[in-house]
Amino acid sequence: MLGLIEFLALGSFLGLAAGTSPGPLLAVTISETLQHGKWEGIKVAVSPLITDLPIVLSVLFVLSHLTNYDFIIGVIAFFGASYLIYSGIESLKIKKDSIELKVEKENALKKGVIVNFGNPHPYVFWFSIGGPIIFKSLNTNLSATGLFILGFYSFLVGSKVVITLIVEKSKPFINSKYYFSIIRALGIAQIIFGLTFIKVGLSFLNIM
Repeated sequence: MLGLIEFLALGSFLGLAAGTSPGPLLAVTISETLQHGKWEGIKVAVSPLITDLPIVLSVLFVLSHLTNYDFIIGVIAFFGASYLIYSGIESLKIKKDSIELKVEKENALKKGVIVNFGNPHPYVFWFSIGGPIIFKSLNTNLSATGLFILGFYSFLVGSKVVITLIVEKSKPFINSKYYFSIIRALGIAQIIFGLTFIKVGLSFLNIM
C-alpha cells in the first residue's frame, strides 16, 4: 500500500509529466504568452482547474458503479499502462518543429477551457490512471487522496505557469535542448510507470 508521501510524489510526477508534455493546451499556453503576454498564458495554464472537476467526478461516478471492480480496474490498469508507455514513447520522439502555435486572438481563459474540454487526454488519464489511483488512495485515507490531487494539480498547472514565465523571458527556451531533454527524461519515466501499471493490473486480476 502506498504511503501518504508516495501518493503526493506520484501525483506530482504525473502532474509534471502532463504539464510539460507537448499537446493542445501547452501549445495554446505558449501561443498566448508569445502573442499577448504572460498573464494570458497563465489564464490558459489554470484552465484545467475549471474543466477537470466535472471530468473527474463523472469518471469516479462511473468507476464506483462498476461490478466486478477488481477485474475492471485490472483491465483499466492495462489501458493506463498502454497510455503511459505510448505517451512516453511519443515524448522520446518529439522534435523541435513538432510544437505548432496558433495565434488567434480570443479570451485566453475561455480558449483554454474549450481546448481542454475537447482534449481527450484528461478523459483517458482520469479513467485509466487517475481514477483507479484515487480509489486506491481512499483505501489508505482521505489525506492520501487529497495529497495525490494536490500534487497532481500543483505540478500540472505550476509547470505550465513556469513555462509561461520562461517563454516570456526567454522565448528561444521552448526550442532549446534543455526543454527537450526534460521532455525525454519524463518520457522515460512515464514508460517506467507504465510498466509498474502492468504489475498493478496483474495483481488486480490475481495473476501475480
